[in-house]
Order: sequence, then structure tokens, then C-alpha cells
Amino acid sequence: MRGTSIVGVLVVIWLIIGAIAAGQRGYYTNDEKNCAEAGTILVTIVAGPLNYVGLNPKVDCKLPEPSK
Repeated sequence: MRGTSIVGVLVVIWLIIGAIAAGQRGYYTNDEKNCAEAGTILVTIVAGPLNYVGLNPKVDCKLPEPSK
């Protein structure tokens, strides 16, 4: 059981570091959010400490337009 709790703590720390990196890049300041910006914030958080060794994940998504 002890190993599971250590892994859980490490995952939380990993995600917190990613959230800090997203904040430092200014991803939270823009009021207008779209699919690509939300995706970029999410992958930046998931990348965690890898953001500080050169990883700069970006997401480009295009949602289909409704027919007219």
C-alpha cells in the first residue's frame, strides 16, 4: 500500500509542476478560450516537469462547422 501512496503523491506533484509551467507561459490570462487553447493548457499540465527541459506542447484542433 505504501508504494501506491508514493506514486499518487508523485503524480500530484508532477501535475502541479505542469500547472505552474502553464501559468508561467500565460495560458490562464486569456479570457477567450477555444479548443486549441484548452488542449494546450491540458497537455502542458500533463507534461509536467518536461516543460522545463525544452518540451513545449501545443494542440491545434479544428472543430467541424455545422452545415448551412
